[in-house]
Amino acid sequence: MLDRELVHKVLSAARRRGGAFAELFVEERASTSIRLDDGKIEELTTGLDRGAGVRVGEGTTYGYAYSNRLDGDALLRAAEAAAAAFKGAAASVVDLREVAPRVVHRAERPAADVAASEKVAWLREVDDAARSFSPEVRQVVGSYGDSVQRVLIAASDGRWVEEERPRIRLYATVVASRDGNIQTGMHGPAGLGGVELFDRKPPRQTAEIAAKRAVTMLDSVPAPAGEMAAVLAPGCGGVLFHEAVGHPLEADIVDKEASVYRGRLGETLASTLVNGVDDATIVNAWGSFSFDDEGSSSERTELFRDGVLSGWMYDRLRAGKDGVPSSGNGRRQSYASPPIPRMTNTYILNGTSKPADVIASTERGVYVTALAGGQVNPATGDFVFGCSEAFLIEGGRVTTPVRGANLIGQAIPVMSAVDAVADDFDTWEGVCGKDGQSVPVGSGSPTLRISRITVGGTGA
Repeated sequence: MLDRELVHKVLSAARRRGGAFAELFVEERASTSIRLDDGKIEELTTGLDRGAGVRVGEGTTYGYAYSNRLDGDALLRAAEAAAAAFKGAAASVVDLREVAPRVVHRAERPAADVAASEKVAWLREVDDAARSFSPEVRQVVGSYGDSVQRVLIAASDGRWVEEERPRIRLYATVVASRDGNIQTGMHGPAGLGGVELFDRKPPRQTAEIAAKRAVTMLDSVPAPAGEMAAVLAPGCGGVLFHEAVGHPLEADIVDKEASVYRGRLGETLASTLVNGVDDATIVNAWGSFSFDDEGSSSERTELFRDGVLSGWMYDRLRAGKDGVPSSGNGRRQSYASPPIPRMTNTYILNGTSKPADVIASTERGVYVTALAGGQVNPATGDFVFGCSEAFLIEGGRVTTPVRGANLIGQAIPVMSAVDAVADDFDTWEGVCGKDGQSVPVGSGSPTLRISRITVGGTGA
């Protein structure tokens, strides 16, 4: 993407006042987005963005500057601006050498090779399928997006990595109503790859899942309130794990003493049934990559083993401070943002129970099949999550859908109350926001049961 000689000059300029390292992140991103609302295409946009960011770091202090131009003058000015954070003597740059990826994520059928008319047809299929599901469907919004992000990361320690990241997503939002009762269902599969995603998860299936959620909730009653068991459907436990547990395990939050887990490595802080990882090496998973945005190879990081807290998610700065290797979790939204510790694909792994047995052995509780938004305090582990689709469990059977349910608790006690983990692992894909930056992430889990958790609701 850039000439090596120019890259070497930029890194040398960035180190003219010292610093432990200098880094150049170059990005080019081509994207397409389409939005269909009630059968009409409301938006179809394509774009191409390119630019570069220069960082100079020492400890956890750094200078950062970026440019949306990739010519030599612009990049050297950015390097000089980043270097201004330091006042030491000039430092050298190691000869740049290419690092080969251990994992490669390819698009079998690149989205860029597909005509816009075919992409529009997928959204029309979403609209038709959702409306065909039930006459109670009143509104359908479908959104499609694809992008190809090409990156070059070079650093003064000699690392030189290049990667192409193709991503694709289709999302359906369906509104159903009956006698003034309005409910919404959503579903949105995504992947790091091409349109082969729709061979496994066709647009019609996405629409039907969203429509079923909306129509099912028309029969809901107010959720009960109080302490009870909660069974989380495949994927849902991963969303809870990502928010309530994952964020407090990101090394910058730990470093700021804002994590409930700080200083507790090696302690049993979850049920012995809980094994959790953050894994960017999973081929074609939405949150994966070959290298993180600092040029570190993607890794599989063990977070919990049999309930014991095993590790943090590190970027380069916090890893250097702790004297350990980076776990490959340095991520950024774009060249305009510095990297920070972020999750990738954060999973609770399969257990040995059967999902039907988990339900059958639950006398009373709620069965949560879709989580909505929530709030988490990483320093205390306190969280509140809304449930966009949930059901009562009565006498070991899933019965009436309930609305207005919230899951309320603290990360450590709730994870310690997991008393069943099934073997039906599945994923949920999403976009995670932190410090004003959004990145694609995967969450995953099998069916699991929390023996006691506070459910907030307005029912009896």
